[in-house]
Amino acid sequence: MTQVADAAALHDVTEAVLETARRAKIASRTLATATRATKDAALGALADALVANAEEIVAANEIDLDRGRSNGTSPGLLDRLALTPERIGAIADALRELASLPDPVGEVVRGSTLPNGLRLRQERVPMGVVGMIYEARPNVTVDAAGLALKSGNAVILRGGSAAASSNEVIVRVLADALTAQGLPADLVQSIDAYGRPGAVALMHARGLVDVLVPRGGADLIQTVVRESTVPVIETGVGNCHVFLDASAELETSIAIVLNSKTHRVGVCNAAETLLVHADAAQALLPGVLAALGAADVVVHADPLTAALAPEGVTVVPATDEDWATEYLSLDLAVRVVADLDEAIDHVRTWTSGHTEAIVTKDLRSSERFVAELDSAAIMVNASTRFTDGGQFGLGAEIGISTQKLHARGPMGLAELTTTKWVVNGDGHIRS
Repeated sequence: MTQVADAAALHDVTEAVLETARRAKIASRTLATATRATKDAALGALADALVANAEEIVAANEIDLDRGRSNGTSPGLLDRLALTPERIGAIADALRELASLPDPVGEVVRGSTLPNGLRLRQERVPMGVVGMIYEARPNVTVDAAGLALKSGNAVILRGGSAAASSNEVIVRVLADALTAQGLPADLVQSIDAYGRPGAVALMHARGLVDVLVPRGGADLIQTVVRESTVPVIETGVGNCHVFLDASAELETSIAIVLNSKTHRVGVCNAAETLLVHADAAQALLPGVLAALGAADVVVHADPLTAALAPEGVTVVPATDEDWATEYLSLDLAVRVVADLDEAIDHVRTWTSGHTEAIVTKDLRSSERFVAELDSAAIMVNASTRFTDGGQFGLGAEIGISTQKLHARGPMGLAELTTTKWVVNGDGHIRS
């Protein structure tokens, strides 16, 4: 009897999610033909609504944070979950920045006239319905809604239990603002209420959901990739590296390493491994490690690094597990490598394909580092923290894609469109 009841409940959840997707599909048709002025005005209205309701959103977020603390959630994840009036203001500003960007819909990617007189053009069009499955990131709720709106898509959100209270209020605020603008509230919907069975139903809503974007830890992403029948754009775990080449200067090295590691530890573009050229280790490592120690970073060190660590720095022996770990905390794996070749080999072995950085004054070294590594973003004398849609001038991003099909790197507006061919003839027939 229990199995029958469970099956009935699962059927109800599946039908509810599919109905949500049907409504999103209908709403997306309205938005696909909306003018840029209409979409930009809506983005401004969403931004204003978030700021106007910041107090209610922060109160709901505090419920999520209290629950997270009780459950032993790590400081890095709590930081990623937290909303303040200042962060909400920044999220609203990102929506306004989106409104200032060109509309990708209708952009002609390429075109030509064939010898027979047929006129061809390939132009950007919306995906239709975008599904998002993510964890503990209420800012993604807004980013996804804004990007979807500007690129002409409806969005279905599954934000997870960690941010359930925050997302419930945010989605309601956004839906009310859309309605006030004369747009369907169904353009932004959440299926959080249906839990994990709802997420599974979303993964299987092929034909109603056009693309699915998972954003979170490795387990979540791989689960979606394995189980989904909806096409997936895989966003990657951020096991990012910084390499200090033999010519790196101490002051620059300290600034880039500290920013890459400590600017915000709970994000995918934070550095997790530091590699140091053996020829520069004695000149660089004591100062870099002292700066990391002053920032309360725990150094997971190989023997050569440990031997150069000054007093007061917390050092633990590194293992292969450390080279593979995305800490999302004040931890950093550090290794001395013989040369650039060994640094490249290390990155190739352990990288998640997100972002790598080199600090160097040697043009040849930087060119080899860029050419021989195959991550989504390569930084030369810059922090890994710049791999970000906003920093790249794309506006907000829906994620950092580490795959190679359709989209790679920060996914902005253009990455949420597909294309179609338009062919104009004059009574042409094929012979």
